[in-house]
Amino acid sequence: MSPEKVRQALALVERHEIIRLGHDYDAKIPLAPGRIFGLRMPGGPTGGPHGGRSRTIWNDEFLATEIGQIGTHMDALGHLGRQIGDRADHGNMRFYNGNPLSEIWSPYGLKRLGIENAPIFFTPGFLLDVEGLKGRIMNPGEEITVTDLEACLERQGIDAAAFRPGDAILIRTGHGSRFLTEPATFYDGAPGLGLPAAEWLGQKEPCVVGADNFAVDVVPPVDPEVFHPVHQHLIMKNGIYLHEGMKLDSLAEKGCWRFAYVFAPLPIVGATGSPGSPFALF
Repeated sequence: MSPEKVRQALALVERHEIIRLGHDYDAKIPLAPGRIFGLRMPGGPTGGPHGGRSRTIWNDEFLATEIGQIGTHMDALGHLGRQIGDRADHGNMRFYNGNPLSEIWSPYGLKRLGIENAPIFFTPGFLLDVEGLKGRIMNPGEEITVTDLEACLERQGIDAAAFRPGDAILIRTGHGSRFLTEPATFYDGAPGLGLPAAEWLGQKEPCVVGADNFAVDVVPPVDPEVFHPVHQHLIMKNGIYLHEGMKLDSLAEKGCWRFAYVFAPLPIVGATGSPGSPFALF
């Protein structure tokens, strides 16, 4: 993120409209097995009254959740890595830039590669509307190929040469339409990128790849022996952030293929990711 990326993004703002690219957070959102989202209000009201004449009262909340890995969220570079060999040893578990788990992990958060190291993103964004290309919501387990992405560019009138290092590239599969209507099965499987498509995108050097599914990857994977290869390729090998569980229908409905992508991750020191409200400005 540089002044030049901000200038490029601002050049795309013509209508001065804003579209939210994320879902609301509550107990009804889809949750990966084992994860929770619980909001409680201690007391009613939580505090007060204070002040002899004002009698001021207030409400607070307590939130218990995997804060970086629920709903619409961005993965930190320390979220996903790879075990080298068969020994389950922290020194053999590697993350972005070769960092071993033994040097980045602590029970109180990541010592390196936490989401607090992510920048504030204000950069040109592209939407590749694969759902629109196919004319239907993609099926769980359906792989997005390089041919699909190239066909999206042609259909949307975008020259592949328009991509510049540091842009954000968002992928619409249609799975996001199941976020509220099918929360119980949302995580059972999803359409998404296959590894060749991720390699193709990685060559464009984006800062972020996002999608309306829950993993950016296709689930289940094409090769059952290779779990989340897109995560490994984009995060671990290339240092590209992933933005998951996005809400992209409004962009597609407006035919808004290029825009300013804006997101400020919560700088929670040591967290594996961040919730928040990304938006497009166009």
